[in-house]
Amino acid sequence: GRNCSLLQEMDVIQKQDENCYCYVQNRTIHLQYLWSTLQIKVNSREKFRFEPISEQNNCRNSETVFEFAACAVQILWKPETCTETFLSIKQYGEDVCFKIQPFKIEPYTVRVKREMLDGKLLFLFVAGIFLFHFANSLSRSAKFFYLSGVILGVLALLVFVLLTLKRFISRHSTFWILMSGSWMASLYFIYCFKENMQWLWSEHRNYLLGYFLAVGITSFAICYQHGPLTTELSITLFTWTLHLTAFVLIYCGVTIPQVAYAVIAVSLCSKGLSYPLGAACHIARKMKYHFKSKKLVFKYLTEEEYREQAESETIRALEELRSFCRSPDFPSWIAVSKLRAPHRFAAFVLGSPHVTPAETKAHDEQYGIGSSFLEEQLFETGAQSGQEEPTNSVHEEDEEHEDEVDTQIPFPYATELL
Repeated sequence: GRNCSLLQEMDVIQKQDENCYCYVQNRTIHLQYLWSTLQIKVNSREKFRFEPISEQNNCRNSETVFEFAACAVQILWKPETCTETFLSIKQYGEDVCFKIQPFKIEPYTVRVKREMLDGKLLFLFVAGIFLFHFANSLSRSAKFFYLSGVILGVLALLVFVLLTLKRFISRHSTFWILMSGSWMASLYFIYCFKENMQWLWSEHRNYLLGYFLAVGITSFAICYQHGPLTTELSITLFTWTLHLTAFVLIYCGVTIPQVAYAVIAVSLCSKGLSYPLGAACHIARKMKYHFKSKKLVFKYLTEEEYREQAESETIRALEELRSFCRSPDFPSWIAVSKLRAPHRFAAFVLGSPHVTPAETKAHDEQYGIGSSFLEEQLFETGAQSGQEEPTNSVHEEDEEHEDEVDTQIPFPYATELL
């Protein structure tokens, strides 16, 4: 029923008598105003009283608990007088009305300015997204646990004290009743601090700094004494609390509630689909690996590796032969009847070497370094290369060399075993 002046963007109003002002929201939604706010600044050389006006005087028509708390605060809370105040209004919030009561006949100025990108709103939105997606890892971090304890102790001191004294409260029903009351009182004080933060910071800065410092150090000491969370139940509850806090930050970080609801829904869907998507990706990788054609990879052995492998495979094959000869299925009498040296075969089966020292010495003399076989190979290769005509092609030389190698290199271990 009051005749209030309507405020618009870029208004600069100067008056010196008591008056009320209202800003009526534009109901047309534009996405460019997602993080936009209106800044109303009132300043004067003399002190004045800034009093918000509630649309419902008795608060009986409030739809939610937060609206009822806001209405009650506006009725009960009477801010102190000041010479300058700021008011930030969201683009698609509720209509805002307030009254200016100057104590002296002195002009005051009301300025309205739009801020297209409010850094506070953007910070809250990004913090909410980050907190939601990294809640699982943050809930297991000791540093984040101590930081959360300090923030909870500063903003909700009653809740922090009640959680500290939980072990002394035997009945769970009493604890939850006290917890509900502590949260309601903490929300009330947070709202009061938010509405009068600039006035409190300008007038009582030293007291605020002392409170933050004292409560912060005490909260950190208590959290450090109790230690970080260890049980899975407490970690899960802490994770859910971080998720709810992230939703509140996302809702408070945008001016369009529909966008906040859409972002929260998409975040929940992405979180719920992470497990099926992870399982599907794991199955896809397994199937791809199973049906993927395996390419043969050839590894060339060095001379030392070739010699070691030949020795180990020879020893393994000889042991398998000995085992087979000792088995009952081996036709021993038929084998003995066909052998030239049965005594040597029996000694081999019992563990003797398959080559005698005399055979080894003869092999080294014939095929070792400085042997007659190696000298013949070298001299024959040199003589043939000198007699070849220079008009022969490279392909013919390779074929002749391969034929010579095939015909001239005998099996080096030509010793009779059986």
